[in-house]
Amino acid sequence: MRHVVVMAGTGAIGLMAIFIVDLLNFFYISHLHDPTLTAAIAFATSLNYVQSAVSIGMSIGLGACTGRLIGAYRHTRARRHASAFLVVMLAVTFILGSITALLAHPFLCLIGARGDALIHATHFLQITSPSLPLLCLGMALSSLLRAVGDAKSAMRVTLTGAFCTAVIDPILIFGLHFGLEGAAISTVLSRCVICFSGFLHLRGHDMLERPRRRIIPTATAEISKIALPAIATNMATPIGNLFVTHAMARFGLEAVSGQAVIDRIVPVSFAFVFALTASVGPIMAQNLGAKQPHRVKETFLAALKLTTLCVGIAWILFASTQSLILHLFHVQGVGVSLVTLFCHWVVASYAFVGLLFVSNTAFNNLGHPFYSTGFNWARATLGTIPFVTIGATYGPQGVMIGQALGVVMTGSLAMMTAFSVIKKLSHPPTSNPLHAHAKTR
Repeated sequence: MRHVVVMAGTGAIGLMAIFIVDLLNFFYISHLHDPTLTAAIAFATSLNYVQSAVSIGMSIGLGACTGRLIGAYRHTRARRHASAFLVVMLAVTFILGSITALLAHPFLCLIGARGDALIHATHFLQITSPSLPLLCLGMALSSLLRAVGDAKSAMRVTLTGAFCTAVIDPILIFGLHFGLEGAAISTVLSRCVICFSGFLHLRGHDMLERPRRRIIPTATAEISKIALPAIATNMATPIGNLFVTHAMARFGLEAVSGQAVIDRIVPVSFAFVFALTASVGPIMAQNLGAKQPHRVKETFLAALKLTTLCVGIAWILFASTQSLILHLFHVQGVGVSLVTLFCHWVVASYAFVGLLFVSNTAFNNLGHPFYSTGFNWARATLGTIPFVTIGATYGPQGVMIGQALGVVMTGSLAMMTAFSVIKKLSHPPTSNPLHAHAKTR
């Protein structure tokens, strides 16, 4: 338990810094008292999350492959592969960012943006999307720092981005009266600072060189084996959220804004729970390698207990600070009832989100990575579309309750499957007795 707490605690700080950037943007924009602006940033960031999922997936592949090579004392190969794959990452995100900027208007129309909110959201994406390569590069450099064991520097990289946003956002939004454009410019500047900080902290680790053209195909092939499944897994959640945003848009901008408040306070509040997915994986893998299946189960149970404890504490805090949240983000109209419903009841469903994430980590580290991809997409499709569609007939509160019921189902199934996988570790299949007898003879 202590090992899990320490590993998750340090990871939570870095995650929280990433999520706070988005929360600060929304917080400052909400103080302009314009529902069209808060709805616009909600629509725009829903598409940004899809872009981020691609960047995160490639960073996971990069970190895993380079870390494995470093562990095998092949530092030169790790450096060459990392440098070569950075070219691929920048190319992919440049294309993705450019397409999003060019087609921002039709994409936003598909998820329900209309009127002034559509115009503002389009402009926001046209400013921020071309800087997607900077975000991906920052994630990649942070991932390389973790691969070489410098977790503190990796954490500082993300913290500098959060600090930059905290300082620049109010200057651009309120001081220079740039409004939503100021938040977009601040996002781009924050990504520049993250990249600079990443290069600065990685400088002493000898992990970068001039990319070699002949290495790019080999590096891409090796890293993509991990990166592609990771992208597929990470894409599920933002795709599901796009459907929820579209459903909420039917009930007006205030409903979208209310949902957006929840979507931004949740990652910050549950950063420790989300960090468990990164922290318990290596612990499970180490004990699996040491042939200690009982400790794999012990680690899994410790993560489940911590998840339940964190959600319980968050439930109490949200219920007691509901009025403060409504005041801080200037929630109006139907958004008030959505935030109230979340703070008092729906927040409990995040225990099952935690179960799903911890179970997915178990699948990834115990030799069943496709289980995690399957359950993530099950949550985004079977656990979202029918539940939200039925819930929408009862209003925006029904949308929120439907989404919660869907994750209760998928989280419970994932946990039971994970226990089944862990149980099989303790009871490996026995060999054929006749075959064993023949071998002895």
